[in-house]
Amino acid sequence: MENTFALEIMERLTSLFPNVSSELNSINNYTFLIAVLLSAQTKDQSVNAITEKLFKIASTPEQMLELGLDNLKSYIKTIGLYNNKAKNIIALSKLLVEQYNSEIPLDRKVLESLPGIGRKSANVVLNNICNAPYIAVDTHVARVSKRLGLTNNTNVIKIEQDLYKVIPSKYHNTASDLLVMHGRYTCTARKPNCSKCILNDICRFKSNL
Repeated sequence: MENTFALEIMERLTSLFPNVSSELNSINNYTFLIAVLLSAQTKDQSVNAITEKLFKIASTPEQMLELGLDNLKSYIKTIGLYNNKAKNIIALSKLLVEQYNSEIPLDRKVLESLPGIGRKSANVVLNNICNAPYIAVDTHVARVSKRLGLTNNTNVIKIEQDLYKVIPSKYHNTASDLLVMHGRYTCTARKPNCSKCILNDICRFKSNL
């Protein structure tokens, strides 16, 4: 794989989404972390619908702990895995208060150690809060990067490693969001809109249809 191919993809997607960023709504670093946790196996729109009310009363770890587990569940019960997510949010908030002065630790290993925050979520947080050069591999990124021929792997860690190798470093901080947006609105899972795709002429997936 030549970097020129990946560069062309990034340039075209950037032209389509020049100010790309996460579509999760938040009002500070803590609420963004919570939104990312809630977004696991859940659409961003569904998360935004519940956090619009939740973050008005709980936008800090202390306020979340004051809200309590049962009340938190009542706010997020419309999304999948809400019981487990609620428990993780309370445990995470307690750790932030007790060990990190209620601040979000901007270190990937530390973030990964927090309840409900894995490697992908940690990458998303650092990518958006710090503009860090991390590529987060979710279902959209995995699907689109494989269709485009940027990777042949199915393991998310290997996909991430492949993308770091082929995507020019200046795009590492935006690559995830660009591929997510493309996967969400054009290169969809069931019925990709190839006829209106900005990558139509260079896509390896379309050539195999």
